Amino acid sequence: MIAIDDLHKSYRTADGRLSAVLKGLSLQVPERSITAVVGPSGAGKSTLARCISLLEQPDSGSIRINGQDLSALSGEALRRERRAIGTVFQSSALLSRRTAWENVALPLAWLGVVERDIKARVGELLESVGLSHKADAWPAQLSGGQRQRIGIARALALRPSVLLADEATSGLDPQATASVLALLKRLRDEYQLAIVLITHEMDAVRTAADAVAEIRDGTIVQYGRIEDLLARPDSLLGQQLLPLTPAAATHSDLLLRLSYRWDVPVATDWISRLSQQWALQIDLLGGHVEVING
Repeated sequence: MIAIDDLHKSYRTADGRLSAVLKGLSLQVPERSITAVVGPSGAGKSTLARCISLLEQPDSGSIRINGQDLSALSGEALRRERRAIGTVFQSSALLSRRTAWENVALPLAWLGVVERDIKARVGELLESVGLSHKADAWPAQLSGGQRQRIGIARALALRPSVLLADEATSGLDPQATASVLALLKRLRDEYQLAIVLITHEMDAVRTAADAVAEIRDGTIVQYGRIEDLLARPDSLLGQQLLPLTPAAATHSDLLLRLSYRWDVPVATDWISRLSQQWALQIDLLGGHVEVING
């Protein structure tokens, strides 16, 4: 799992002033779960991503992976422990002059893994992302979704326990987006991953995330499991996740909105029973069914 506690990060502006970007941010992502991080531009999502991957050192606070505080490490110790974090970028960032197989093998080759083990691991990962038949293809011969799948396979090469997906579906068409999100959900379960999904797409959150955190002005202003947020009428984040359709015009004195959860048993004849018990005329103005997280 990943545990971020009281994270602070500032940058110095051109005129010498310190500008705080992350202001005491805390977040936990358990293993075998996907937590989405959303928020407006400039809220601190990209800075958080760079701090999680240790491309940026936070000013203070801690980033613990499976209990190990990576933010307190440096040099060889940091490089060794950083292998626990795999990163999928907005663009797949594949090397254009290397085949799909060679791109996935790259982290292993840099680490000095023997050729026999590289072949076994790359073969396993290409099969896992469904692209064994594209092993010899160049990036230019792959679709956007296929390139992102190869990027995911490469991110998993060193067997990380945390996967950071930074706008991993941005720019993909709807079909490719759905395919990549389904893959992330399967890999979450297959490899027991703690996945941080940084995105601005609420559709991606509804489809793949177990929980969501909203960042504004460098802090988390709302966090919760998807089903809990949707069940709370006062949750602004829940309203963003599932905007209500406008109700049909009515002259009634009382207008009610009712929501159901699949895991809570509800009598299906409640409308007729309510009408009979209270001698009411109840008009059903509209409704819809939304599938959340698959």
